[in-house]
Amino acid sequence: MPKPPPSLQQRQQEQIAPAGSPVMFQRWSKLAFAHWTVDPELVQASLPERLAVDTFDGQAWIGLVPFFMERIRPRFLPAAPGLSWFLEMNVRTYVYDRETGRPGVWFYSLDCNQPLAVMIARKFFHLPYFRARMNHRRIGEKIEYHCQRSGSSASTPLTYETKSAAECRNAAPGSLEFFLLERYLLFSSRPNGQLYVGQVNHPPYQFTEIEMQRPLHPALEQAGFPQSKSPSSVLFSPGVDVSVYPLERCN
Repeated sequence: MPKPPPSLQQRQQEQIAPAGSPVMFQRWSKLAFAHWTVDPELVQASLPERLAVDTFDGQAWIGLVPFFMERIRPRFLPAAPGLSWFLEMNVRTYVYDRETGRPGVWFYSLDCNQPLAVMIARKFFHLPYFRARMNHRRIGEKIEYHCQRSGSSASTPLTYETKSAAECRNAAPGSLEFFLLERYLLFSSRPNGQLYVGQVNHPPYQFTEIEMQRPLHPALEQAGFPQSKSPSSVLFSPGVDVSVYPLERCN
């Protein structure tokens, strides 16, 4: 029988580092999490059959997450200048595995300005990465973040506030912020429909609420979720150090 939605205990269990050794290390830095509520049926129709939409207060959530990838390196190699630092922005939703009950993330797109990272992620992690022209600039305490996917003329800069770790806190278990931020599994699929799961481990995010200017980015429409309203939640985190574990086939 299909598993029910994950309990809080199951969600907290995913915060524990898995057995085995990581295959990669990286840092996710200066992240902004903009989220919109969406009809769960609309999201469910976009998912593989084995995955169920994960909801909070009866709503599905679509996230737009621009951030900085830093110090990316395989387990036995150092970070390399020109390869290990780049920009990334993803569009995502939240799901759980009907057969195991484990909660995670489903990505609709991951835009990136590092071609090698795009190739590796598509080939070895079966993730929908796209090459993009991306850049940023600091405006006082804010970041103006630009992303234009290759082959698209659509581009809207995102501007969001940055905060220090001292201004941030951890999400309370069971809160909306815990539901949105504390995700340690990703699901991906090959063209033949075979589903995979990958796990990461990192300290819980420290976050605070912020404002984002012009959050309605073309990537949302490209993912099939055009928006006409402001996001229901916008959060900022200074970042986390991440261990990445091998991808596994969902049997």
